Amino acid sequence: MSSHAGHGHHDAHAPATPAHVHAHAHVHGSGGDPATGIDWDVLGPLLEQEAELGGAQYEEAARWIAALPTAPSVRRVLDIGSGPGVVSCLLAEVFPEAEVVAVDATPALLERARNRARRLGVIERFRTLEAELPEDFGRLGEADLIWAGNSLHHLGDQRAALAGFAGLLRPGGTVALVEGGLPTRRLPRDIGIGEPGLEARMGAAAATRFEHMRSELPGAKRETEDWSALFTAVGLVPQGTRSFLLDLPAPLSGTARDHVVASITREREVLGELLTAEDSAVLDRLLDPEDPEGLHHRPDVHLLTARTVHLGRRG
Repeated sequence: MSSHAGHGHHDAHAPATPAHVHAHAHVHGSGGDPATGIDWDVLGPLLEQEAELGGAQYEEAARWIAALPTAPSVRRVLDIGSGPGVVSCLLAEVFPEAEVVAVDATPALLERARNRARRLGVIERFRTLEAELPEDFGRLGEADLIWAGNSLHHLGDQRAALAGFAGLLRPGGTVALVEGGLPTRRLPRDIGIGEPGLEARMGAAAATRFEHMRSELPGAKRETEDWSALFTAVGLVPQGTRSFLLDLPAPLSGTARDHVVASITREREVLGELLTAEDSAVLDRLLDPEDPEGLHHRPDVHLLTARTVHLGRRG
């Protein structure tokens, strides 16, 4: 199991986003993966950029956790499915007394995480662990905070995995699940070409792809996504749920626009035959840097999404 940078992220029911492409790719090497066609030298920077753009969301969430009246002294943090370590390093800054462990299945992304920690001056409290869950639960060690950013749903038996997290917590420790939120929107409903509602249809295609991914996971079990009830079922005390908004209105900065172009390019690739011929043709126009109606030139491109964090505490 590995997760997105983004933790990112990244739309719990939109696996076509870069974060979700990462999240269920089991890659054990620094190059491309012939089974999935993923080139981490290309996707790694995209994941990093995605998480950086949402940095304010993650920092606000982390400071919410740190300020809770029930918050324990955080000495060790596990970032499950850390990707390139953007959130891992942020957690190291918010919890200055803690050792932070970035846990991921992809060596190339863990290397990016180490390099980032070195650049930001937190490397002395930072380590990485190459691990595949659920097989490697026994290697994770105990923690005061477990951050699982859009990673739990990439484990077949989510209840068992959450129970595994609970078993790693020290007394008073917290699990922070980033699950749910809202689909990302980057374009108006009617963009003037093709049938209106392009992103909604892309989201529906991504949801279909997500269900297919879930069904193929080892030991997959359907679970009602009532996270508070699942916390209670594994012996944790629900500590609240909050959503954090990323709202970058038009006109976008160059960096944000580049990210939108890169992410929609990736979605065009992974959704493939789930898209209609008309929508595929519209996406081709949107991605054409020479097309005046394309993403490179449109004044109405924006970036709007929300990520939801659910907290459960060990008594």
